[in-house]
Amino acid sequence: MKNQLRTAALLAALSGILVTISYWIIGGTTGVVVGIALAAVTNLFSWYQSDKIALAAYRAQPVSPREAPGLYQMVQRLCDRAGLPIPKIYIFPSPAANAFATGRDPEHAAVAVSEGILNLLPDDELEAVIGHELTHVANRDTLTQAVAATIAGAIGFLAQTLSYGMWYSPYSRDDRNGPNPLGILLTVILAPIAATIIQLAISRTREFAADAGSARLTGNPRALASALQRLESAAQQAPLHGNPAFEPLLITNAFSGQLFSNLFSSHPSTEARVAALRKLF
Repeated sequence: MKNQLRTAALLAALSGILVTISYWIIGGTTGVVVGIALAAVTNLFSWYQSDKIALAAYRAQPVSPREAPGLYQMVQRLCDRAGLPIPKIYIFPSPAANAFATGRDPEHAAVAVSEGILNLLPDDELEAVIGHELTHVANRDTLTQAVAATIAGAIGFLAQTLSYGMWYSPYSRDDRNGPNPLGILLTVILAPIAATIIQLAISRTREFAADAGSARLTGNPRALASALQRLESAAQQAPLHGNPAFEPLLITNAFSGQLFSNLFSSHPSTEARVAALRKLF
């Protein structure tokens, strides 16, 4: 419940940034209405299209029970325990070891794993990873993360557009009815940073909950702890190349090394996640 409340608060803050910058830029009631409309449109877009975009980004291909019988049996067993419908299962072509779940609800979900993770992990650790992803599905984190990413992207796009406007169509300070120059400046500089921080905070919050959910589903928190350590080590040798915007969907950071501080990381540190799982041993 604590994580859910925190996630709701962070999503509200993200939408609030979008509405606020529209208010400051456009001004008055019109700005508020435009901001609310943008938030509604981006949420609606995420609801229906996020899964298709994520799967296409990693060139994931659907597989049948005949093509991947062991993987299907594993997913079915965990879904039976969780009381979930069986999601569509995809494999994406990459030597990097990673996995993600997507979809707007459990009835329209998909779980995708890389060729690399199938080759790297033993069955118990792979099962723990699948349990993590299915917990994301059960908690509807897949939609939450997609909405957060889409709103953050809309804020970034708006800020980028405004930055061009500042250079090529400077606003007059005497135009009190027009856009607010200070609001534009703050939007261009601060809004994308704030949106990114909030989006990544949402992702980190949901990862801890999904780890705990996997431990409950499999009854084997040690397996997930071992898998996370193995995946981190593998990422140093074979990072997953792709659009960083989709990194919050993955089970671990896609890139090797500590490129950013914790504030700008899409996942909690592996050490913190393993420490939390050890409390469940």
